[in-house]
Amino acid sequence: MAYQNEWLLLEAEDYMDEVEHREMNEEFQFYHAVSHGNIDEVRKNCEQGMFVKTEGVGILSKNPVTNLKYHFVITTAFITRLCRQNGMELEQAFRLSDFYIQKLDYIHTIEEIHNLHDEMVLDYTEKMRKYFRSNMDSKHVNACKEYIYAHIKERITIEDLADQLGVSANYLSRLFKKETGISVSGYIREKKIEMAKNLLRFSECSMIDIANRLSFSSQSHFIQQFREVVGMTPKKYRDQNYMVQWDTQKEQIEDFIRKQEKLKE
Repeated sequence: MAYQNEWLLLEAEDYMDEVEHREMNEEFQFYHAVSHGNIDEVRKNCEQGMFVKTEGVGILSKNPVTNLKYHFVITTAFITRLCRQNGMELEQAFRLSDFYIQKLDYIHTIEEIHNLHDEMVLDYTEKMRKYFRSNMDSKHVNACKEYIYAHIKERITIEDLADQLGVSANYLSRLFKKETGISVSGYIREKKIEMAKNLLRFSECSMIDIANRLSFSSQSHFIQQFREVVGMTPKKYRDQNYMVQWDTQKEQIEDFIRKQEKLKE
């Protein structure tokens, strides 16, 4: 209660620094890249030094090193859970998390934390990349899936894929259905709807924005396709799921930080 009263006073006096936080969708896109093994996108993020950029980032501690350590823990927690959801073995995911978080005890500079962060996210990304490549699909089917992932925001046809792979559309269509149990068009639709679900949960994009971003022919076509795959309209899905998981994990991380602060008192 004492902390709550202190916060109410600070809020009323407008004492806290005003920070315009980054769009959560930007963070989620990075986490999504890690958990889907997109090594090029993650490496680019690391090279740009996004982790240590302070613009739009909340202040969790007045001490810059401690503040960055807290953000490291938050990043690791989200990545661990998303990688787990996308297929990483449970013990591997959490042991890897414990390993990197424990390394924070032995480093004391922003540069060291930055280097540890980059090593951590690239480690998770590489493991997820190998996981997605380890299935038994043929070379052509894997290449097909990779092309779809890289161009999911575009309109993709079986002819586009066949041209990229240098095979006939009929051959690729039969091979893909035989090895995955789903047609190419059905797989593309599922991946687009999967991306749409993430945008509905973690962003404030409108229905028409999502439809345009994922190259549906119209908003009504997007709604129809979403309902067929998910069993409800995009609006109902957003009403039920908007930020639910994010908020739950955020509460868990904030609880961890509060406990850490109490240990220092």
